[in-house]
Amino acid sequence: MRTSVRIGLAIVIALSLVSCVEQGGLKAGTATGKSMLRVLPASSAAVFMVDVHRSLAAEAVQNALKDEAMKKKYDELVKMAGLDPRQDVYFLAVAVSKAQGDGAREGAVVFNLRYKKDDLLARIKGLAKDLKEETYNGVTIYRGPVHTGSVGKAPVGAFLDDSNIVIGHEAFVRAVIDVYQKKADPVDKSPEMKKLVKAVNTSANFWGAVLIPQEMVKRAAEKNPMLKDLVGLTGVTLSFDYANRKLVAEMQGLGGTKDQNKSLADKLTGLKAMGSLATNKQPVLAEILNAIEISSGADNVKIFASIPEEVLEKARKMAQEKFGGLVQVTPQASPKDEKKEGANVKK
Repeated sequence: MRTSVRIGLAIVIALSLVSCVEQGGLKAGTATGKSMLRVLPASSAAVFMVDVHRSLAAEAVQNALKDEAMKKKYDELVKMAGLDPRQDVYFLAVAVSKAQGDGAREGAVVFNLRYKKDDLLARIKGLAKDLKEETYNGVTIYRGPVHTGSVGKAPVGAFLDDSNIVIGHEAFVRAVIDVYQKKADPVDKSPEMKKLVKAVNTSANFWGAVLIPQEMVKRAAEKNPMLKDLVGLTGVTLSFDYANRKLVAEMQGLGGTKDQNKSLADKLTGLKAMGSLATNKQPVLAEILNAIEISSGADNVKIFASIPEEVLEKARKMAQEKFGGLVQVTPQASPKDEKKEGANVKK
């Protein structure tokens, strides 16, 4: 009998541990993209999640940092911040509110990272001399210098705990604090957003979910009949994941009827065909377009692509050849050069 009880307790404990691992938490190193939703407000109309830790560990990023100029800039960032993003930063959780009466939106970003509050705060105060402090529900909110006309719009920040920092519009930062203190519901309690999150790949390097206001879509369709197939879409999800030397991208439109979704998919397929005709002189673009798959279902339209690393590298080289000169900055003349130029003028 005692043996059975012990076995039962062991099973319960094991299941509890597995559940904790699957759900994750808010602590840096154990948090997951999905668990970070628990600190974002239920009023969010859009959420985006960046797995910084895994993204910066990608081979492409490691190779980029071998470039001396890139490595120098990265080292300067590490020195200024006092932490190394590759080792210390785990997630960026972004939330955006629904449109206000004037059409404006508010938002906030929660940084999930390993840091020492005293050290980081000292660095911030060193950069922002006029940092103001106020308390909200026991949490200190830090506000930088307020310029004319920016009251209520200037970003503020707060340390939630030793793993999470929030920065954004004041009202939304306060909303995040309310959620963190369990005084308000998180976004994963929103039925509409919950449906979108269920449909997206939450283990991807980057993913997002956006609610689409029906009134906005209807107004757009009234002005442009070509958009009538968008009526009925209630949300959009997107994800980008880099694994096994491939970039896997997916975008979904959820909602609509089966016929509307098929019609929309057909139009997107037509646009893809037109694009293919225009890429005859750029084989790499044709490869990318050929990798795109468009499909529809009873309640969704899906755009999917799996692009090998070698194709991405070809695209990068092509972009560098065509547009590299546009981003080159003319080096500033050194004092010696200026003196030489002045001497030449005198002659």
